[in-house]
Amino acid sequence: MWGSSQQVLGIPGPQKILKTIGSLWLSSTINDQPTPGISSSCPLSEVSCHAKFHGQDTCCFNYPGGQMLQTQFWDADPAVGPDDSWTIHGLWPDHCDGGFDQFCDYKRKYSNISLILIDAGRGDLIEYMSEYWKDFKGDDSNLWEHEWNKHGTCVSTLEPHCYEDYLPQQDVVDYFDKAVEIYQQRNTYQFLADAGIVPSNSKTYARADIEAALTKGHGAPVTIRCRRGVFNEIWYHFNIAGSLQTGKFIVSEPDGPKSNCPANGLHYPLKRSHNDPPSKTTTTHGSEPTAPGTPFSGRGNLMVSTLNQRRGCIISYGTWFTSGTCATFRTEKKSDDTFTLKSSKGLCGFEEGAFACGDEVTTPTEFKAKDDKLSYNGNTTFYAAKAPKGRTQSTVYADEDEHPIEIEIIWKA
Repeated sequence: MWGSSQQVLGIPGPQKILKTIGSLWLSSTINDQPTPGISSSCPLSEVSCHAKFHGQDTCCFNYPGGQMLQTQFWDADPAVGPDDSWTIHGLWPDHCDGGFDQFCDYKRKYSNISLILIDAGRGDLIEYMSEYWKDFKGDDSNLWEHEWNKHGTCVSTLEPHCYEDYLPQQDVVDYFDKAVEIYQQRNTYQFLADAGIVPSNSKTYARADIEAALTKGHGAPVTIRCRRGVFNEIWYHFNIAGSLQTGKFIVSEPDGPKSNCPANGLHYPLKRSHNDPPSKTTTTHGSEPTAPGTPFSGRGNLMVSTLNQRRGCIISYGTWFTSGTCATFRTEKKSDDTFTLKSSKGLCGFEEGAFACGDEVTTPTEFKAKDDKLSYNGNTTFYAAKAPKGRTQSTVYADEDEHPIEIEIIWKA
């Protein structure tokens, strides 16, 4: 079995297995192979923001984005992430003078970060990010995509040609893996608590005290940011000796004065889950909200979910797509608890185990609904051989055989 449950436990995917086998073979035959991801001509002494650039290979050290900022959020209302933990904002490559590039490579702009990580066998990374790399609007996937597209594509050592044995989207995996690794080494909540600085809805703090606590924990000054007097963001600054993938992160001074917090009166509020629930009111305005429509009745979309993340939908031919317009499906009741589906292309069903809609489907499959999920033969789990990327679609199967990605199909009226 090769399902997402195994991937969540950290069992590597096919890409990583092939790479590991190759690495083991090489290590048994050649003793002085270079570290993966670093050119064999890279000197070990090149440190970003310290090495003078005179035409060196920017696969060896990060340039021009030589200072890395590991950024964290504290969102209290609405509460985001665990009550006793800051969350990840991103990992940003700044120029050594405070400037920065953004959206550096549109050819590597992706809208399916979750699926890229799943394909690489990093369900464990997705699981961790789903708890600690959070979007305050609730759209974590959108935040991950934004951070990679805006910042990850500007890290020079992550460019595909820098890899000696590049696998598709390995740069994406390395970016998120490193961002999480550095975040885990910077327990902001604990740094502050050790200095007696804890969330409170009544107490306020001085900027100097907060900065001193974080400087002690980090080993160098940090940048703190506020919004309307609320302390809600931290930037930890690093230079890197070598590549982002395998180099050493060296704590460094900020590359420019960026704090916008006042000197005194900084609020560090409790997350809302600590507070009493808002008081109820009996006053109503207008009509009461109506109950949601019955799942799989009338017309709607078939949305795809992987590891509890919404990723694309089913389009009119019955394939899974992440970059196109979702098809509208119509249901037809067949019995008290069964129904069939039809798209603009025709009736839908499983033909030789693969889901399709169109003239080739002569006998439509009868489905059931379990809550808002599509169910077939008592199962709400379906399968795909690979995740769709860009304009590429993926076939949905009823059986797991050689189809490692588990998905659920959810009705959206």
